[in-house]
Amino acid sequence: MSGLELFAAALGVIAVWLTVKQNPWCWPIGLVMVLLYSWIFFEVKLYSDMLLQVVYAALQLYGWWQWTRAGTMHDGRQVSRLAPSSILQGLGVGAVGSLLLGGAMAHWTDAAQPWLDAALTGFSLVAQFWMAHKRLQCWALWIVLDVVFVALFLYKALYLTAALYALFTLIAVLGWREWRADPALRSA
Repeated sequence: MSGLELFAAALGVIAVWLTVKQNPWCWPIGLVMVLLYSWIFFEVKLYSDMLLQVVYAALQLYGWWQWTRAGTMHDGRQVSRLAPSSILQGLGVGAVGSLLLGGAMAHWTDAAQPWLDAALTGFSLVAQFWMAHKRLQCWALWIVLDVVFVALFLYKALYLTAALYALFTLIAVLGWREWRADPALRSA
C-alpha cells in the first residue's frame, strides 16, 4: 500500500458517496481519483484497468456535463430506468468490448489477468455511461462488478484498493436504494 493508493482510495469514497447523493461534485473529485489509479494500475500491470481509468477521465467530464447542463432546460439529468431492451443492448456492448480488449491484452501485452481485467473494463464502461445518464440500473451492475474487482485486487495484493471496492459495493447498494426512492424516477 502506498500513500498514492491511500489518497486515491479516499477520493474514491468521497466521489462515490457524492454520486449516491446526486451531488455533481462527484465528477471532478472522481476525475482526480481515476487519474491517480491509472498510474497505480500501470505499476501492477493491470493494463485494461489502467486504460479504463483513462477512459473514465473522459467520462468524468461527460458525466459532469450530463448532470449539470443536459436536458431541455439545461438543468441536468433526472434519475430514470432503462428499458429491458436498453439493458440488453448495454450488456451486449460490454461483452463485445470485453472480448475485443481481452484478446488484444492476451495477445500483445504481459497483462496479469487479461480476460478478467478486460471483462471488468468493458462492463464498467457500460455502468459508468449509465451512471452519467442517471440510470437506476447502473447501481446493480456496479454491485456485481465491484464484488469481482474485490477478488481481483486481493489476488494482486492491492489490499487497500480491495477494501475500497468492498466499500464501493456497500455504497452501490445504498445508491440503488436511494435512487430507487427518488421522486423524480421515471421510465426511460
